[in-house]
Amino acid sequence: MSPAPVGSKANPSQFDVLTKLADDEPYFVIRANDPLSSALVELHAYIGAGQAGAAHNKLAEIMALTSQQPPRPASSPKYRETFAISLAMEQWRETHKK
Repeated sequence: MSPAPVGSKANPSQFDVLTKLADDEPYFVIRANDPLSSALVELHAYIGAGQAGAAHNKLAEIMALTSQQPPRPASSPKYRETFAISLAMEQWRETHKK
């Protein structure tokens, strides 16, 4: 049997933060079963590394992938909750500045 992949529950990344989250800290999980997961994580890495060209290309790839699917309606509870989490993250950072 092969070892669990890095970044999994059974083999957390050395940078895994789930156990370090404050009780009131909002978080958002992107699972591997999401068809955009790997592209979104790669986009995040490119942006964090300051690789604007690669980030732009990856975003274009994501947009091409999403244009093939009908958009989730703005009234979707999952859509609304995602934005609520984003807002909660922003507010949490503002109140926990170091």
